[in-house]
Amino acid sequence: MSMDYKQYQEEVTADVAKIIADASCQPILFIGSGFTKRYAKGPSWEELLGILAKKCPQIDKDFAYYKQSHGNDLMKIGSVFSQLYHEWGWNAGKKHFPPQYFVANAPRDIFIKHVIGEILAGLGPDAKGSYGSAELDAEIAALKAISAHAIVTTNYDEVIEPLFPDYERVISQQILRKPFLSIGEIFKIHGCISDPESIVINEADYARFEDDHKYLSAKLLTYFIEHPLVFIGYRANDPNIKKILSDVDRMIRAQEYELVPNIYILEWDPTQNEASYPPRDKVLAVTAERNIRIKSITANSFEWVFKAFGQAGNLAKIDTKLLRALMARAVDLVRSDIPKKHVEIDFKMLEHAVETGENFANLFGVTSVGDSSKINLTHKYVISEVYKMLDLPSWKRVNDLIKKIEDETGMNIKSYDNKYHVNVKFGVAETSKSHKYSDAFIDLLRKVIANQPYKVDADEITVASSKK
Repeated sequence: MSMDYKQYQEEVTADVAKIIADASCQPILFIGSGFTKRYAKGPSWEELLGILAKKCPQIDKDFAYYKQSHGNDLMKIGSVFSQLYHEWGWNAGKKHFPPQYFVANAPRDIFIKHVIGEILAGLGPDAKGSYGSAELDAEIAALKAISAHAIVTTNYDEVIEPLFPDYERVISQQILRKPFLSIGEIFKIHGCISDPESIVINEADYARFEDDHKYLSAKLLTYFIEHPLVFIGYRANDPNIKKILSDVDRMIRAQEYELVPNIYILEWDPTQNEASYPPRDKVLAVTAERNIRIKSITANSFEWVFKAFGQAGNLAKIDTKLLRALMARAVDLVRSDIPKKHVEIDFKMLEHAVETGENFANLFGVTSVGDSSKINLTHKYVISEVYKMLDLPSWKRVNDLIKKIEDETGMNIKSYDNKYHVNVKFGVAETSKSHKYSDAFIDLLRKVIANQPYKVDADEITVASSKK
C-alpha cells in the first residue's frame, strides 16, 4: 500500500488526538517570528535588523557589512546598532524620540527599542479583519479554536493578542514575579513593543535573559512536560527551540534518539502535494553532546493541523479571566490567608461549597445571580425538606426560627432572594410561587436552634447576633 499525503494527515490527526486524550489537557503553543511573517507580513529577526539599518543615518554601511564583520552573530549586530542608535538619538535624531529618553537613568538602548516598536506597530489583519487570503483566514479561525492552555512567544509584536482577547499578557520578568502559572496566558519571554525596555535585542539583553533563564525554565517546564507542545513559526535549528528542548531533555532524561511523544514542530513546505509523505519525526542536536527526537508535522496549509490540535475541545464558553481569578484566590488562601490565620475554615461549609456551584463561587469571592437554571443547584430544598433535615416537628417551626432571626437582626430572610432563600415563580398566576432554601440556610438554622452565635449575610452587609 503506497503512502500519500491524505494518509499522512489521517495518521498525524489520530496521533494528536491520542496525545491530547492521554494528557487530558489543552496544548501549549510556542510561537516564533515565522508566524508573524506568514499572517502579518512581519519581518524575521534578521530582516528587522536590516530595516533598522536603513532607518538610522548613523549606520552608514549596508547590513551585509555588519553580517560579514560579525559572522552572522545577530546579537552582536544588535549591540552595535544599539550604540549607533544611541549616538543618533542624542544628536541629529533627537526630534524622533520622546523627551523622557533624554535623562540620565534612561537605558542607552531605549532608542533602538523605540524604533522597533514603531516598525512592528499595527501588524495584523486588514481593516476588514482579513489576513490576506481565504486560506490564511481559515488557518487563523482554526488556530483560535485550539483554545490553547497558554501561549509562549519570542515575538515582540502584538499580532497574537487580538486572536486571544481573554488571555492575559505576561511580559519577560513579570513571569518570574507571578506566584503561579494559570490558564489563558501569553508569555512574551523576549519582551513586547508595549514595553520597549523589555525587548531582548542585544548582547546585554541576552545576558540578562540567560541569568533569568533557569528560573523561567523552572516555571515553564511543568507546562512543557504535562501538555502537548507545538512549535509554530520556528526553523528546526532555531536556538530558541534548542534551548527549550535542552531543558526538556535534562528533565525527562530520555534515552538517545528516544521519541518525546508530546512535542511537535510545525513546518511549512509549499512543495507538499497529494503524493507526499513527509517524515513524522525529527532529530535535533540540542547541545554538542545531546540529541532529542520530537514529532514533525510538515504542511503547505496549516488549517488541518490546527484543527487536529483543536480536538481537545473549545474553551470559548469558559471565562478564562474568572478562572485565573479563582486560581489566584486559591493560591492566596493556601500561601497567605490560611498561614496568617486570615480566614476561619468551616469544613461543613466547605463540603457544601464543593457540592454546589454557587457556594463554591462564593467561597472564592465571586458569585452569579439571576440564572434561574442554577436555582435547583444552589437552593434545592423546600420547607418540608428543611424541617425534616433539622428534626423539627413541622414546617411552622422553620417559620418561627425565621421570625426569631428577624427579631434579633432586623432581617427577614423570606422577604427577598438571597444566599439562604429564593422565591421561585412556577406558574402563570402571580401567586404561583415556591420558597426554596439553601445549605447555607440549613447551617444558619442549626446555629439558631443550638443558641450559638451566628451571622447573617445580606447584600454584602454582615450582621452578627449572639443573643441567647
